[in-house]
Amino acid sequence: MSLGTAHVGDKVDQLAMLKTVSKLLTKQGKPYFSIIFQDKTGECEGKLWDVREGDENLYEPGKIVHIVGEMQNYQGRHQLRVVSIQPVETHLVDMGDFVTTAPIPKEEMGTEIKRFLNEIKDEVYYAITHGLIKKYGKDFLVFPAATKNHHEFMSGLAFHVVSMLRLAKAICDLYPSLNRDLLYAGVILHDLGKVTELSGPVSTVYTIEGQLLGHISIMVTEIKQMAEELGLEGEKVTLLQHMVLSHHGKEEWGSPKKPQLKEAEMLHYIDNIDAKMNMMDRVLEKTKPGEFSERVFALENRSIYRPLEN
Repeated sequence: MSLGTAHVGDKVDQLAMLKTVSKLLTKQGKPYFSIIFQDKTGECEGKLWDVREGDENLYEPGKIVHIVGEMQNYQGRHQLRVVSIQPVETHLVDMGDFVTTAPIPKEEMGTEIKRFLNEIKDEVYYAITHGLIKKYGKDFLVFPAATKNHHEFMSGLAFHVVSMLRLAKAICDLYPSLNRDLLYAGVILHDLGKVTELSGPVSTVYTIEGQLLGHISIMVTEIKQMAEELGLEGEKVTLLQHMVLSHHGKEEWGSPKKPQLKEAEMLHYIDNIDAKMNMMDRVLEKTKPGEFSERVFALENRSIYRPLEN
């Protein structure tokens, strides 16, 4: 039984990687660990209640453990009841067996992104986007798009961008008044700051820059710096910065500015569509037909129904 496919009531007896480990206190003041366990199929949360002094050195993010337990339902979410947990020497296992990856090989995604990039005809949008992809291309193809919620797996960032570019193409074909070059550039760059915001593809956490600045501010600065390096200035640089600044849609969702361009509005919706589809598809993978999924916090804490027949 794998973590990403286990249903409530299923027994779990396997190796897993510790994605995150948080040391917390019960109401009685006793320490316990809240752990996100991960394997190649997905992840789940579990609690380790019997914590002794020094255990934080045994159970660190990135380490491999052998876990035995049972999948339970806790307040509408899957949670692993840990019966036993034992550390395993990392050199005895293949770490690739514990890392969830995008469903498309990164080389294929890189080729597709480059094809869309080469379709940008505007010299300013192309030059800035090409320069930043050249600068961060290696990390871009392996980083996740987040630490949780959507595309939080190796190469998730590139997979998110590829899916969004396909959506952008369809929308531009339907609405030819949109500036295809600006929208494509915005899609490619909107989350590129996450290669600085996040620590990497395994046991991902926020960096100091990520916590203090965030990926939106980081990329707005990068666009300006790249434009200066290339000797570019003017309205188009500002428009591209606005695409990144506004792609979360609202101030309360993390955008310093609301979209004030047609292309920025479309970028926000495309981003939202792909993020929500990814969350729903993944939670339904571990939901039986005819049942509701566990609650998904990032989907307004909703449960999603999986029909008996698709």
